[in-house]
Amino acid sequence: MMMPGKLQGSAAGNRTSYSWLTAALIRAAVVILCVMTAVFFLIRIVPGDPAKMILGEYSTPEAIAAMHHTLGLDLPLWEQFIRFVKLLFTSGDTGNSIVSGTSTRVLIAERAPVTMLLIGMACVIAIVIALLLATVAATNKDKLADHLIRIFPAITLGMPIFWVGILFIMLLSVRLRWFPVGGVGEGWSGMLYSLTLPAVTVAFSQIPTLVRSLRAQMLEVLESDFVVTLRAARIPGRVILFKHVLRNSALPTLMLLGVNISYLIGGTLVVEQVFGIKGIGSLLFTSISNRDFPVIQGIALYCAVSVVIISLLVEILAKWLDPRTKGTR
Repeated sequence: MMMPGKLQGSAAGNRTSYSWLTAALIRAAVVILCVMTAVFFLIRIVPGDPAKMILGEYSTPEAIAAMHHTLGLDLPLWEQFIRFVKLLFTSGDTGNSIVSGTSTRVLIAERAPVTMLLIGMACVIAIVIALLLATVAATNKDKLADHLIRIFPAITLGMPIFWVGILFIMLLSVRLRWFPVGGVGEGWSGMLYSLTLPAVTVAFSQIPTLVRSLRAQMLEVLESDFVVTLRAARIPGRVILFKHVLRNSALPTLMLLGVNISYLIGGTLVVEQVFGIKGIGSLLFTSISNRDFPVIQGIALYCAVSVVIISLLVEILAKWLDPRTKGTR
């Protein structure tokens, strides 16, 4: 029979967990609202008149005024903002494209699958390579392999991702012909094959920080008392490494990956342009050059919301996996 004290402790722990989750959801909602406001006003601060860009340099003042009325740009700024928020919450849209007249939601939905697949592949590649390199480095502390792996992050962190992509294209696509130069293949196999090199390029920017974090955590766990006890009990080294060391070292690296997800998404958009992939990145750069601010707003908002949601899920997952965090927030 459970004691009253234990029941009270369990109820208090549940209340603490619920209050932490509520606070996390409120923080995420506030961040999304701030992003919405910032995206709306920052786009309008940028110099240039969308009406002139649509009608051309030699358009008449009357035509420009008519286009302003069509786009709603003749309204007060606060009224434009209210219409923007209302449209966003009622239809999940930021308006029609100034260039094509197509709904922003439709344009983004057409390009999103390729971008999401590229991000997913980059995450898997980054995690697998980081696990391998960090494990080799931690199990060979202060040896040649450890020194070489520790030099790797110091060199690669300063490389711009677009430059890395160009190098990969020149070496692996043009010279060795292992991968296509750009574009997206047909079918699942063709798509995965053509996105492999761009995914490796995106992962290249995340691997150094993940390797350094995971290596440091693994060394700390390897030197802990419970690992010494397991070794004294003659538990096989592989069991200790994969069942205990990696499990206890993965949470901080998982949190780091959640924090860096915004850099991962931003790097993906740049890499799409380098490899000529028709994803959200190419749509964003085209919209910027055309000053198609409804599409720019939509992409910025969807990317920001994705970052907030993924970060929130990673935080919840880390709290659920690590019993030490229960009741601390």
